[in-house]
Amino acid sequence: MSEDKPVENPESISTKNIIDMMMGGGRSDALDTESLIKETQKRVWSSLKKGYEYDYSIDESDQFLRSHVDMKLHMIVIFVDLVGSTEMTLQLPAEKLAIIMSSFSQEMRYVIRHHEGYVLKYVGDAVIGYFVAEDSPLLTADNAINCAKTMIDVIERGINPILSEYDYPELRVKIGMDFGQNTIVRYGSDQTKSHVDILGPAMSIAAKITALARPNQILIGEDVYEKLHPSMKQSFKEVEWHGTQWNYHDRETGKLYRVYSLAD
Repeated sequence: MSEDKPVENPESISTKNIIDMMMGGGRSDALDTESLIKETQKRVWSSLKKGYEYDYSIDESDQFLRSHVDMKLHMIVIFVDLVGSTEMTLQLPAEKLAIIMSSFSQEMRYVIRHHEGYVLKYVGDAVIGYFVAEDSPLLTADNAINCAKTMIDVIERGINPILSEYDYPELRVKIGMDFGQNTIVRYGSDQTKSHVDILGPAMSIAAKITALARPNQILIGEDVYEKLHPSMKQSFKEVEWHGTQWNYHDRETGKLYRVYSLAD
């Protein structure tokens, strides 16, 4: 018979988890990602086969923003832009296009929520999300990067294999993100119905960075990079721009704002 193993103190387990996260370990993302991929395949297959309808609710984000109207919060903003959507619009019947766009946007939503972020909105062929970084920006930055990596993994191993079975085009995305202080605004006096949004440089820069990314490339702004754990930083390299390809300068230093790419 094997000897009984000593039971660990729950407090020590919690402490270990926190230390693991600070050292770049985080949660058991490999196992979680495998579960996400399996669930993705089920939903996408059901969507193609049975007309499965996703829940487009973004109530969690809406509630959060409404409770923080007129406040300034540090956030990491992430843009996830679907590549080749214009061609798909021209080539696919409307019903097939609707299924692909629905599956893409909602599966990205699941990944963002899985990594403790919020979906701000769906804009055409893009999903915009954010991660609140007021309490622990270092952990939030690592978490946002893991989210982006999981997105590509879910697309490549979860969505695309199912789409291929039905002769649908495979999906690829461009991902960009930046960190900064954003103001939460409400457009109107109705506290429950008026549109709410976030405004700040991070929104604009993340959008510009995403536009310059290659398919399935993750680009991050310097302010995100500087908050990553050293082990995570090693996975990135600074992007070398040519000519006027990128000309955004840091408002404080006046130097060209650096952008980093997740190494292939």
